[in-house]
Amino acid sequence: MKHDKGFDFPAFYRALQATVESKGVSWKQLAQHTGVSPTTLARMASGRKPDAASIAALCAWAGLNLSDFVHSELPKRKPETVAVLAQALRADPSLAPREAEALETMFKAAYFSLRKKKE
Repeated sequence: MKHDKGFDFPAFYRALQATVESKGVSWKQLAQHTGVSPTTLARMASGRKPDAASIAALCAWAGLNLSDFVHSELPKRKPETVAVLAQALRADPSLAPREAEALETMFKAAYFSLRKKKE
Protein backbone atom coordinates (compact mmCIF):
# COMPACT_ATOMS: atom_id res chain seq x y z
CA MET A 1 0.00 0.00 0.00
CA LYS A 2 1.61 3.27 -1.10
CA HIS A 3 1.43 6.27 1.21
CA ASP A 4 2.27 9.73 -0.07
CA LYS A 5 3.52 11.96 2.77
CA GLY A 6 1.32 9.94 5.09
CA PHE A 7 -1.80 10.25 2.91
CA ASP A 8 -3.36 6.84 2.27
CA PHE A 9 -4.93 7.50 -1.13
CA PRO A 10 -6.15 3.92 -1.70
CA ALA A 11 -8.09 4.01 1.58
CA PHE A 12 -9.50 7.45 0.71
CA TYR A 13 -10.63 6.25 -2.71
CA ARG A 14 -12.26 3.12 -1.22
CA ALA A 15 -14.16 5.28 1.28
CA LEU A 16 -15.26 7.64 -1.48
CA GLN A 17 -16.32 4.71 -3.66
CA ALA A 18 -18.35 3.23 -0.77
CA THR A 19 -20.04 6.60 -0.22
CA VAL A 20 -20.92 6.93 -3.91
CA GLU A 21 -22.41 3.43 -3.89
CA SER A 22 -24.36 3.92 -0.65
CA LYS A 23 -25.80 7.26 -1.82
CA GLY A 24 -26.79 5.65 -5.12
CA VAL A 25 -25.22 8.34 -7.28
CA SER A 26 -23.18 7.94 -10.42
CA TRP A 27 -19.65 9.20 -10.81
CA LYS A 28 -21.01 11.68 -13.35
CA GLN A 29 -23.44 12.98 -10.71
CA LEU A 30 -20.58 13.17 -8.22
CA ALA A 31 -18.69 15.34 -10.69
CA GLN A 32 -21.70 17.63 -11.05
CA HIS A 33 -22.23 17.90 -7.27
CA THR A 34 -18.58 18.60 -6.44
CA GLY A 35 -17.19 20.42 -9.47
CA VAL A 36 -14.48 17.76 -9.77
CA SER A 37 -14.14 16.87 -13.44
CA PRO A 38 -15.20 13.42 -14.67
CA THR A 39 -11.69 13.06 -16.09
CA THR A 40 -10.17 13.59 -12.65
CA LEU A 41 -12.53 11.00 -11.16
CA ALA A 42 -11.61 8.52 -13.90
CA ARG A 43 -7.90 9.07 -13.25
CA MET A 44 -8.52 8.51 -9.54
CA ALA A 45 -10.06 5.12 -10.36
CA SER A 46 -6.75 4.13 -11.92
CA GLY A 47 -4.77 5.27 -8.86
CA ARG A 48 -3.76 8.78 -9.86
CA LYS A 49 -4.12 11.38 -7.13
CA PRO A 50 -6.10 14.57 -7.74
CA ASP A 51 -5.14 18.06 -6.59
CA ALA A 52 -5.80 19.19 -3.02
CA ALA A 53 -8.87 21.27 -3.97
CA SER A 54 -10.50 18.22 -5.56
CA ILE A 55 -9.78 16.07 -2.51
CA ALA A 56 -11.26 18.79 -0.28
CA ALA A 57 -14.42 19.02 -2.39
CA LEU A 58 -14.83 15.25 -2.40
CA CYS A 59 -14.33 15.06 1.38
CA ALA A 60 -16.92 17.78 1.93
CA TRP A 61 -19.46 16.03 -0.32
CA ALA A 62 -18.89 12.62 1.25
CA GLY A 63 -18.63 13.86 4.83
CA LEU A 64 -15.17 12.32 5.11
CA ASN A 65 -12.55 13.68 7.50
CA LEU A 66 -9.33 14.02 5.54
CA SER A 67 -7.18 13.55 8.63
CA ASP A 68 -8.59 10.02 9.00
CA PHE A 69 -6.54 9.10 5.92
CA VAL A 70 -3.26 10.63 7.07
CA HIS A 71 -0.92 8.27 8.87
CA SER A 72 2.03 10.05 10.33
CA GLU A 73 4.55 9.69 13.09
CA LEU A 74 3.45 13.10 14.34
CA PRO A 75 0.95 13.10 17.20
CA LYS A 76 -2.60 14.20 16.41
CA ARG A 77 -3.19 17.69 17.69
CA LYS A 78 -6.14 19.81 18.57
CA PRO A 79 -6.64 22.74 16.20
CA GLU A 80 -5.54 26.12 17.45
CA THR A 81 -8.30 28.15 19.11
CA VAL A 82 -7.84 31.12 16.79
CA ALA A 83 -8.07 28.86 13.72
CA VAL A 84 -11.33 27.29 14.93
CA LEU A 85 -12.84 30.68 15.72
CA ALA A 86 -11.75 32.19 12.39
CA GLN A 87 -13.35 29.30 10.53
CA ALA A 88 -16.58 29.65 12.52
CA LEU A 89 -16.75 33.40 11.94
CA ARG A 90 -16.21 33.05 8.19
CA ALA A 91 -18.85 30.31 7.98
CA ASP A 92 -21.45 32.37 9.89
CA PRO A 93 -24.14 33.36 7.36
CA SER A 94 -25.19 36.33 9.51
CA LEU A 95 -21.80 38.00 9.04
CA ALA A 96 -20.53 39.68 5.91
CA PRO A 97 -16.91 38.79 5.04
CA ARG A 98 -15.64 42.20 6.23
CA GLU A 99 -17.50 41.83 9.55
CA ALA A 100 -16.10 38.34 10.08
CA GLU A 101 -12.61 39.61 9.33
CA ALA A 102 -13.02 42.53 11.75
CA LEU A 103 -14.20 40.22 14.54
CA GLU A 104 -11.34 37.82 13.83
CA THR A 105 -8.82 40.67 14.05
CA MET A 106 -10.27 41.87 17.36
CA PHE A 107 -10.36 38.35 18.80
CA LYS A 108 -6.77 37.62 17.78
CA ALA A 109 -5.53 40.84 19.35
CA ALA A 110 -7.30 40.10 22.64
CA TYR A 111 -6.41 36.41 22.62
CA PHE A 112 -2.70 36.88 21.98
CA SER A 113 -2.40 39.61 24.61
CA LEU A 114 -4.28 37.62 27.28
CA ARG A 115 -3.25 34.01 26.75
CA LYS A 116 -0.74 32.46 29.07
CA LYS A 117 2.64 31.88 27.53
CA LYS A 118 3.86 28.28 27.56
CA GLU A 119 7.05 28.04 29.56
